[in-house]
Amino acid sequence: MKWPSFRWLAPVMMLLGGCALGQPVSARDAAARQTYVTPALWTVKDADTTIYLFGTVHVMKPGIDWYKGEVKSAFERSDELVLEIVEPQDPDALASTMAGVALARDGVKLSDRLGTEERGKYQAAMTANGLPWPAFEMFNPWMAGMALSVQPLAKLGYQSDLGAEKVLTAAAKASGKKVGALETVEQQLGYFAGLPMEQQVKFLTATIEGLPDMDKEFASLLDHWQGGEPEKLAVEMNESLEATPELAKVLLIQRNANWAKWIKQRLDQPGTVFIAVGAGHLAGKGSVQDQLKALGISSERVKQ
Repeated sequence: MKWPSFRWLAPVMMLLGGCALGQPVSARDAAARQTYVTPALWTVKDADTTIYLFGTVHVMKPGIDWYKGEVKSAFERSDELVLEIVEPQDPDALASTMAGVALARDGVKLSDRLGTEERGKYQAAMTANGLPWPAFEMFNPWMAGMALSVQPLAKLGYQSDLGAEKVLTAAAKASGKKVGALETVEQQLGYFAGLPMEQQVKFLTATIEGLPDMDKEFASLLDHWQGGEPEKLAVEMNESLEATPELAKVLLIQRNANWAKWIKQRLDQPGTVFIAVGAGHLAGKGSVQDQLKALGISSERVKQ
């Protein structure tokens, strides 16, 4: 299941019983197997404002060199970096906040919300990925679904520290750029917490069903991102979200619309802004670019 990932999940999952997404590699090891890639980049402009739109991948394997060429030049020309969220500095506080929001208020155990067959698959999947399912019994299903959307990537060699946002944030701080956000962690948690229970269960079961294909599917999405192929990425994303259109509306379409409105308002201020959000938000029907077009604002792909 190709669910959009949230970049702050890795440290939270580590604190809730999982492991971090991958282990650091030395610069020497990474440099020995560099793969040079050209992910897509767009611009939105008016007379005195330039806004770059860059689709990110939140976790990566070592050796993928994307911070170069037009992407790096555009970032260096920018006065400000804007992300989906500014990642909290205290993972303990973040884990506490997440656990509080995810707590089942009706007292029903998570496993009891699942049928007999579903329950067995759920508990097996959690155990196989180093997640103690008994510790999740007090939470709503979306919490376990998020954990299973992230945790298996560690076993596949993906690392959150190599994600595009981490690289861009470090570069912004090093150069003294302002770092802003389109949302807060609390807002992102709210998208899941506000889902009807039926949709939460569907999210969890669909994630479990997609686990055997996670390696192949995530690698395919990453290949499309590396090759600057948002159209192909959109096809795979759309196929994945067909089973849960309500979730797609909450996680993608509505947020894209909100971000497009933010961009329209930001055009009233002069300057250059580099916006970096998950690549799935900049691909396919209902993307940020589509939402901008509906507002009468055009975006243009940057040639690389």
